[in-house]
Amino acid sequence: MLDAAVKALSQILSPPMRSILWRSIGLALVLITVLAVGLQRLLSWFAVNGEAWLEALLGPSFHASINILAWIVSIAAGLGIVLGGIFLMPAITSLVASVFVDEVAEHVEREHYPAEQPGTALPLGVAIPDGIKTALLTVLVYLIALPFVLFLGAGFLIFFIATAWLLGREYFQLAAMRFRSPAEARAMRKHHAATVFTAGLFIAAFVSIPIVNLATPVFGMAFMVHMHKRLSGPRPELIEPARKAGVPV
Repeated sequence: MLDAAVKALSQILSPPMRSILWRSIGLALVLITVLAVGLQRLLSWFAVNGEAWLEALLGPSFHASINILAWIVSIAAGLGIVLGGIFLMPAITSLVASVFVDEVAEHVEREHYPAEQPGTALPLGVAIPDGIKTALLTVLVYLIALPFVLFLGAGFLIFFIATAWLLGREYFQLAAMRFRSPAEARAMRKHHAATVFTAGLFIAAFVSIPIVNLATPVFGMAFMVHMHKRLSGPRPELIEPARKAGVPV
C-alpha cells in the first residue's frame, strides 16, 4: 500500500500528468469559491433569521438549544470562505475526480501496467452522478460532526475517519468501474472494506494538507488505480499467454 502511494505521488508531477493536475486544480478552485460563498450566505441568513424561524417550528422548549446552535452558526458565518474551503475540500475532490477519472487512470495504466488490458472509460453520466452523491454525503456527514469539532477536540478525529471512509470508497469505486459494472465495483469494495478504508486514510491525510490538497483528485485516483490492480490479482490476459509459453504463473 505504501508502495502504491509513493508511485502515485511520484507520477502526479510527471509531464503527462501536469495538464490534468492544473485543470483539476482550476476546477477545484472554482467549485470551492462558489460553494464556500454559498455556504457563507446560508450561514449568515441562519444566524440572522433562522433562530426565530426554528424556534417557531420546534417550540419554546428548544430555546436554549437553538441559542447554542445560532451561536455556533454565527461563528461559522464569520469564518466564511475559510470554513468552506477547509470543510468542503473532500466533497470538492469527489466532484473533480469524477471528471478526470479516466485521464488519470489511463496514464497510470499505460506507465505501470502496459502489458494489461486497459480499462474502459466511464461515461460522464455514470461518473459525475457518483461524485455528486459522494459530495452530498460528505457534506451531510460533516454537518452532523460539526458540533463535535467546535466543542471537542475528538471531533477532528471524527472528521478524519469520515473523510477516509468517504473518499476511500469513492476513489476505489471510480477506479474499479473502469473494469467492472457499478454493482460489481461496490461488491468488491465491500469485500475489501478494511483495505479500502486503510487506503482512504492516505487520501484523508493528503486532503488535510492546505494547498497540496488541491492535487487530491489526481493523487487519489492514481493511488486507487494501483490498489484496484493489486486487489484484483493476476489478470487472465497475462496468465494465459504465460501458460501457453510454459512459464510458471
